[in-house]
Amino acid sequence: MSDFEEYVRVRQEILLSSARRLTANPVDAQDLLQVALLRVWAHWDAIADKRLADAYVRRTMINTRTELWRARRLQEIPTEWLPDVPLDDFNEQYVHREMLMNALRALSANQRSVVVLRHWEQLSTEETAAALGVSIGTVKSTLHRALARLREVLAVGS
Repeated sequence: MSDFEEYVRVRQEILLSSARRLTANPVDAQDLLQVALLRVWAHWDAIADKRLADAYVRRTMINTRTELWRARRLQEIPTEWLPDVPLDDFNEQYVHREMLMNALRALSANQRSVVVLRHWEQLSTEETAAALGVSIGTVKSTLHRALARLREVLAVGS
């Protein structure tokens, strides 16, 4: 078994969990992870410190998600009215998750990435900065603005 196959076998559930937090649909999350793993596999030998492999995969998932979002956005057709979309009330947890996912959609892609990595993935500020390829200060300021925006959106929705 190759190093990469072993890495995927051991880390796939954790990485899938990260992918689920980046997309609203579980099937899209699986696709996102598969595309990211394929891209990382192509450069696996170039990763000198394999302990950073999760950061590479997460960054690749974020980049891939952004590429797909941009591609879909160009296919959207504006309309004068939006159809009513019923919200299934299976249980309170589902409603809260939907409310949170809608609030996250109000954030920019960069803000959403920082919030997901810091609060859902529970990465440190330094780890988040490394995963996103930005400075620690950028993570802090982006997180501050993102949380303020989330508070604003959730206050309006409640």
